[in-house]
Amino acid sequence: MKNLKRQWKFIVVLIAGAVGLISQFALHSKSLFSIGNLQFPVHAIIIDIIGILMAISLLLEIFHDWKTGRYGVDILAVIAVVSTILIGDVWAEWMILVMMTGGETLEDYATGQANKELRALLDKTPRIANKLVDGKITEVKVDDLQVGDTVLIKPGQQVPVDGQIVKGTSSFDQSSLTGESVPVTKNPGDELMSGSVNGDVAVEMKVTKAAKDSEYQSIVALVKSSQAQPAKFVKMADRYAIPFTVISLIIGGVAWAVSGDATRFAEVMVVASPCPLLIAAPVALVSGMSSMSAHHIIVKSGPTLEKLARAKTSAFDKTGTLTENQLIVDQVVTDDKSFDQKELQSLAASVEQQSSHVIASSLVKATDKDLIHPVTNLKETTAQGVEGDVDGKHVKVGKLSFVAPGHEKLNVTSTAVYVSVDGKFAGYITLKDKMRPESPKTIERLRRQGAEDIMMLTGDHKQVAEKVAKEAGITDVRSELLPSQKIQAIKDVPKHLRPVVITGDGVNDAPSLTAADVGIAMGAKGATAASESADAVIMVNDISKVNDAVAISKHTMKVANIDVLTAIGVVIIIELIAFTGVIPAFWGAILQEVVDMITISLGLLAKTKPSDKQFGLEEK
Repeated sequence: MKNLKRQWKFIVVLIAGAVGLISQFALHSKSLFSIGNLQFPVHAIIIDIIGILMAISLLLEIFHDWKTGRYGVDILAVIAVVSTILIGDVWAEWMILVMMTGGETLEDYATGQANKELRALLDKTPRIANKLVDGKITEVKVDDLQVGDTVLIKPGQQVPVDGQIVKGTSSFDQSSLTGESVPVTKNPGDELMSGSVNGDVAVEMKVTKAAKDSEYQSIVALVKSSQAQPAKFVKMADRYAIPFTVISLIIGGVAWAVSGDATRFAEVMVVASPCPLLIAAPVALVSGMSSMSAHHIIVKSGPTLEKLARAKTSAFDKTGTLTENQLIVDQVVTDDKSFDQKELQSLAASVEQQSSHVIASSLVKATDKDLIHPVTNLKETTAQGVEGDVDGKHVKVGKLSFVAPGHEKLNVTSTAVYVSVDGKFAGYITLKDKMRPESPKTIERLRRQGAEDIMMLTGDHKQVAEKVAKEAGITDVRSELLPSQKIQAIKDVPKHLRPVVITGDGVNDAPSLTAADVGIAMGAKGATAASESADAVIMVNDISKVNDAVAISKHTMKVANIDVLTAIGVVIIIELIAFTGVIPAFWGAILQEVVDMITISLGLLAKTKPSDKQFGLEEK
């Protein structure tokens, strides 16, 4: 709504100028009345009314900013508008209004399409549940479920609310909620979280929490809470506002005092209009955002580039971010000298080839096709494992208690499947998350780009998380975290290590992406809750784009700072010339346009390629 209001201001100013021109030149408007030496023709009245309304609107915004502790350069714009009204220089006034509202409109364009953070998350929220009443299925709204109701969750369905299994055993994919890369087997009596996805077997669940109190909805609430309490951030132009305003007012005040003519003050104020300062950063940011887009990175707002350029801490989710959300074979350990590693993997993969379980499909995918043989007498025991005959041998693959009772003391901390052949324990195969090949290099380059702390925030188990972190080159590991704990970890980052950037991809990452100073989502697989909650979205399946985002941001802000300082320097020089009285207000406004063109030209340099050092390709 605020962006729309600013656009209308710009349109109204342009219309007022067009009407004023028609009135003055086509209709030869005459003065309706005069006050002293001031004449008030129709076009002057029109533009003065718009100028007064704009000045009042700007004063209200300035007052609001002051209450929140922000001090900008807008006060100079108000002084310039009022000054031109008082000395009767209508077109100088209009030029200031054009650049003032035009700069705001450009800034709004640079901020892109923000405020859509919850759309995907809310669209994915379960709305209908299969309630069991006297053994019959009745479809009801999720919000109408009450504690104690019994719900049927069919294969592939999302759990609508938190509950407890009362009948059936199945595996549930909780990766988008907890970050666990492997589905978790749930038996009668086990708790289910809303938002997790059922596997291959229908189960009955007793509702333990109403929809508004369930896990999935609590994530939505966390996102809303994080949005309602955004991190404080001072825009770059505002950091220069106070010294520039003070210098300009001193020059104008001395000019008035020396000349004894208030017009001289107005002439300096017209030149001192902060339009170049207001335009410099947005033009550079628009250029930087365009450069980001060319590198397959969508940035939703200009301030994101400012914060990303100064980031001191980078945090990463594990599953689907540092890893590819795919398991690969880590170790094949044999317990029987009759089988070597290759044969053990061959037998296990042959039995698992018809299973849709993620561990089974990962094992089959990691095994040479020539080693996968036909299987007969295949039988699957729900949530336990599979068995069948391969090359005349009876092979069982699955949980240790199913495959080889009596070997339960075997301590394997990794994700593993166990194998027995003809009733004798033969060994086990461990699997691990497949690291993105570019992840270690990305972490190394981030350190070269100025990251002082890099941490992993994941809901997965400690042993799994630490293995991935070690391979990626991360020493600060936080594991087994719920979404609220991820947010707390971000809040606990000390001030000297901020801003904080976090990269993730799951539903459980949405709140932390919103809570961080900058949230980056891996959005190559389409719109997700994470990408909708993020400040930037990487549109290709390549985490090294985080390095590109940092490099482009640093380059953009370097260009923007040079642009702003150049604009300030040129404006102050023109102010000193206006001090002598040789620049009338109208020509002062024209000179402002020249400075604006210089500012825009410099800002466009942000589209040029960053240096290798900014990309993290050079040693420090």
